[in-house]
Amino acid sequence: MNFNAFLNQLSGQKNLPFILLTAVFLILALLETKFTGYKEKTPGLLRWPHHLLLAAFNAILFRLILPGFCLFIARLAYGNGFGLFNQIRVPHTFAIIFTIIFLDWMRYYLHRVYHAIPSLWKIHRLHHTDVEVDITTGLRFHPIELLITAVVEAWFIYMLGAPIAGVFLFELWIGISNLFNHSNIRISPRLEKALRWVIPTPDMHRVHHSSNPSETNRNFGFNFSWWDRLFMTYHQPLEPGKIKFGQNIFEEMLYFRLKELLLQPFYDKQGKFKLKNITHPD
Repeated sequence: MNFNAFLNQLSGQKNLPFILLTAVFLILALLETKFTGYKEKTPGLLRWPHHLLLAAFNAILFRLILPGFCLFIARLAYGNGFGLFNQIRVPHTFAIIFTIIFLDWMRYYLHRVYHAIPSLWKIHRLHHTDVEVDITTGLRFHPIELLITAVVEAWFIYMLGAPIAGVFLFELWIGISNLFNHSNIRISPRLEKALRWVIPTPDMHRVHHSSNPSETNRNFGFNFSWWDRLFMTYHQPLEPGKIKFGQNIFEEMLYFRLKELLLQPFYDKQGKFKLKNITHPD
């Protein structure tokens, strides 16, 4: 069996990504206790249970409505002979590598769109109102954001005719990267500086979670850090003690609860709920 066939076989294992991401989560959570990057002011016990509940809610919801959605779209494009790579002949390995890089570029720009459009920012802001940044912050995404991202990504996958193995590797990699760059772990300065040229490190990504808008709108990258350098959104890492995390709203313990996390896009800055708040500027 060649490598491409092996990847195609792996992509058919529906539970494999969940198992691998759970293992990575547990390993990084353990590393956070042994090699802590910075001392958190808010105990994890006040935040972690609600973030884990949100992750479980999202996992169950998308298992019911969109099981393996992006892989399904890749298979659909292949079955219909639709999309760029189903129309032209290129080496399969090239198509896989191109898919991973292209989809990461797309996610970089989509991330910038979430910050630029007020209604989308209201949804994405949930991820930024966490008062600390650790591995569970990487689980703190609103289901509406996950749905929008999946639909946009699926459209690009279909138009690209992305190979199934490429989509599988990208989804797995971005899941691992998301956990890693939010983790509160300490990396030796020399290694961190070298890694930062290729992938976003925790030190690099923490800047993105600053309450200072000039820092929040920097370091958007997911799998690769070079997009930020290339498109001039890169910001040098800062000492965690000099970063005020969050958005200066929804910092009370009341807003840590699962219900409040789900309703947060519909709150104004005073915490008043109205459905129209999601489209109204603050």
